[in-house]
Amino acid sequence: MKSMRDRLLTLMKAKDYKPMDKSEIARALKVGGAGREKLRAELAKMVRKGYVVQGRQSRYQMKGRKRGGMPGTGDLIGVIRFQPNGHAWFYPQLDNEENKKAGLDLDKYDRVFIHGRNTGVALDGDKVIVHLLSVGPKREEKHRRGRGKPRNAKGGDWRQKKAVKRDEAAGKVVKVVERGNSKIIGTYFKRGKFSYVQPDMRAYPATMELEGDNLGAKSGQKVVVELISWKNKFSPPRGRIVEVLGWPDDAGVDIISVIHKHGLKQDFPEGVLKEAAAVPVKISAKELERREDWRDALVLTVDPADAKDFDDALCVRELKNGGWELAVFIADVSHYVKPGTALDVEAERRGNSTYLVDRVLPMLPEKISNNVCSLMPEVDRLTKCAVMVFDKTGRRVSARFCDAVIHSKKRLSYEEAQVFLMQGGGGEVGDALRRTWALASVLRKKRFAEGALDLEFTEMKVVLDDDLKAVDVVNVVHNESHQMVEECMLAANEAVAVELKMRRKNAIYRIHEDPDFDKLNEFAEKARAQGFKVGDLTNKKHIQALLDKAKGTPLEDSIKIGLLKSLKRAAYSVEPLGHYGLAKMDYCHFTSPIRRYADLVVHRAIQGLLVNPPKKIDHNPKLTVLAEIAQHISETERKSAEAEMETKRMKMMEYMELCAEHPEQVRTTVFEALVTDVRNMGLFVEIADMRVRGLVRIEDMPGRAAAGWRLQEHRHSFINKKGDEIKLGMKLKVEIVRIDKERKMVDFRVVE
Repeated sequence: MKSMRDRLLTLMKAKDYKPMDKSEIARALKVGGAGREKLRAELAKMVRKGYVVQGRQSRYQMKGRKRGGMPGTGDLIGVIRFQPNGHAWFYPQLDNEENKKAGLDLDKYDRVFIHGRNTGVALDGDKVIVHLLSVGPKREEKHRRGRGKPRNAKGGDWRQKKAVKRDEAAGKVVKVVERGNSKIIGTYFKRGKFSYVQPDMRAYPATMELEGDNLGAKSGQKVVVELISWKNKFSPPRGRIVEVLGWPDDAGVDIISVIHKHGLKQDFPEGVLKEAAAVPVKISAKELERREDWRDALVLTVDPADAKDFDDALCVRELKNGGWELAVFIADVSHYVKPGTALDVEAERRGNSTYLVDRVLPMLPEKISNNVCSLMPEVDRLTKCAVMVFDKTGRRVSARFCDAVIHSKKRLSYEEAQVFLMQGGGGEVGDALRRTWALASVLRKKRFAEGALDLEFTEMKVVLDDDLKAVDVVNVVHNESHQMVEECMLAANEAVAVELKMRRKNAIYRIHEDPDFDKLNEFAEKARAQGFKVGDLTNKKHIQALLDKAKGTPLEDSIKIGLLKSLKRAAYSVEPLGHYGLAKMDYCHFTSPIRRYADLVVHRAIQGLLVNPPKKIDHNPKLTVLAEIAQHISETERKSAEAEMETKRMKMMEYMELCAEHPEQVRTTVFEALVTDVRNMGLFVEIADMRVRGLVRIEDMPGRAAAGWRLQEHRHSFINKKGDEIKLGMKLKVEIVRIDKERKMVDFRVVE
């Protein structure tokens, strides 16, 4: 009679085996109640010894790599995103039921590496099916210079091969399910009678063959090509020119290229604009009567100086017991944008507004976003309101929600508010701001004490001239006025999420899942290499302790960047899974329905929970549909973030060129760069404030080549004959040597 282990191995090695949980395995092997304890013990032993892995939903499968795919692992569906080097990352749809059954632990492997040779005919943003090739530790051989035995640690010069293991899932694209964006940006060329387009993305084929009219394009101009067909990776795609953008150096062509590349929309369909135009500006007396009237209260808005839409306002009152009442007013977009209308369908399709370096691509037409829903001063505006009471320790004692009408008394910029907070004055407005900051500072202190992570970075803004060319870079200070508004918005978002969860309403939550232990461990090793004592990073207090140690040191940005890379990306979900970074058990987005569709969904979800609900309540769709919306807007958010960052980097590179070619026109040509990696060829660095990455080659390190810089890979550093050391995490003063615009990389020289 076969042993339990043999029976399990026979089951799991079968070609048709799909990952099962313990109950399913017991049924498949016909193991009764008495034998199930033995089955569980054997499974646990096989997992400990590495024969079997336990994946998502506690399903078991054989561990190991097999040519042609992973045993017992199904194919996955999701979205592919290309990297500049031609490789790609595949992001599985987390809510897809077939993906859950595939056997891969989607919590751990939330993205899959796709080598450039395995991307098939996929384009950036496509929905694809991926076949897994390997899952588990990836072995990388790192070769050291020199021969012979390694020196001891004291000598500090390891010269042996060292195997570094890290977990990674890899796969190949087997099918394109849906094109995310069939338009490709490239440069048009004409050689005699033959014309073609060279795509901008290096990940795509070198040329595209053209059909139809060239629309007057001249050789060397940027064009938009719509893909017609692409049979296989080894044959050029075919397409037709649908728009001529102009010469590469023409004003705005670079930004428009990014808009097309990411499939973003500049204009609204006629039906959407028609609906927006029909929205009444005047509020009816009947609507005013049914709402709580806050028009006499001292309600204020605080926003960036250049903001055009204002979707939140605040009012704080001190209570006799030393606590506070906080009222957060949010533009009531749900009153004007109804489910199923053209406005709603378009808002859902866009998912969010996109803030590029020189323009905003709004989720809603200007009539809605900048007019009837914008909480401008000295006019009546309809709002959704969260009224919360906090005791003197910052604990929320109660919360209620209502439809309200306000009449904002003052619109302030962050800079104006900061003056009143720091220097006093401002009359009743200044008093109101200081009252609000008194509450916000308590909430902020309490949040960090409960495990929230302080991952704020210095932000830089590119200044453009009238021709949209970069002429300067300025620092955006995130000070008390920003923190004041942020804490009030976080409080409202949390209060609404708690209410929706307790009352079991279909809604969309903002989630940030716990990080994978292996990634945290990898980050911990890098932190130790930079000289930090690292505790147990599965304990958030130890993470914050590390951040506190790094604060104010040259290594602060390096530690923060390393931690961010080890964390999962925040997303939207119908399940209230909590927010790791903010240390919130329940969290949603409620405060920006003008620019985020998730907030509009939440506004509809809470209508029935208001103290004064409207007669006709807008109901959200069933949970399965809402889950699809959550997945969609998570993807649109990612797409927008990539476009925003690309335009910012593009203009930063433009500014780098200005520094290199016309140093007399800029304030400085010397930058502070962070060492992000140490390799044989030199130092990879990043000007963290500007997100500009580059390389300092060995010949461009301090001193002449005779200085004898030598790599110490185990210390992530270079050391020279004098004993000087440059290591991972250090900040260096650098200047530009050369610029590679295509790769968006800069070669730097260390300034001694």
